[in-house]
Amino acid sequence: MTTHSKPLSRSALAGLILGVAAMATLVTSGIGSRQGWWHFTLGLQVSEWVSYAAALALILSVYGAVQTRPGAQRSGLFLAVLGIAASLPLIAMAIQWEYAGRTYPAINDISTDTSDAPVFWDMPVPTDYPGAKVATLQREAYPDLASLKLAIPPNQAFEQALALAKDKGWEVVSKVPEEGRIEATTKSLLYGFTDEVAVRVKPANGGSIVDVRSRSRIGRIDRGVNAKRIRAYLAALDKRVKK
Repeated sequence: MTTHSKPLSRSALAGLILGVAAMATLVTSGIGSRQGWWHFTLGLQVSEWVSYAAALALILSVYGAVQTRPGAQRSGLFLAVLGIAASLPLIAMAIQWEYAGRTYPAINDISTDTSDAPVFWDMPVPTDYPGAKVATLQREAYPDLASLKLAIPPNQAFEQALALAKDKGWEVVSKVPEEGRIEATTKSLLYGFTDEVAVRVKPANGGSIVDVRSRSRIGRIDRGVNAKRIRAYLAALDKRVKK
């Protein structure tokens, strides 16, 4: 008795290959940008091309899944599923990137205190907060950002703030306890873009008040990253102190 195996779906196979290639290309573009093999703008261009390749991979994989569904005349359903799994995260990332770019204002310097923001003294380009126009855009976009009040002395608050910065993997550039000032940098996961963070601890009503400023060195828009960082840091600091 002769058995005939089903022919493999070329769409399923092509979708998987293209999806994996797109993911590998994105990772390589990030590594190359971090290592200085090429300018970061090329890496960003590559990420755009990757999103198109991932969209095509998803179309091919979905079509391949239809071709190889149970009872169909072609094999390769597992390959189609893997192709979908490889391409979907890349498409989701591209959508999120585009959505954030359209949703958040074109600013990249955020502070909990916009009238008397912490100053970057020990960074390559020391600067004050940009000013009233940026402050207005910030308040409209992130009305929840505010100074954190702690019921502990400033010296204790400073030590907790410094320890948390280290726990988060930030590179501490300077720490000045007598001024209640911490300056640090952190890098983005994929392309290694550097963001700068300043933490300021001052006495207030028998306790302490903590302000944080976070800014991106590159670009005019941060897609909400700096505000998100400040929120997470202050929430973690508040929780740490209240343990």
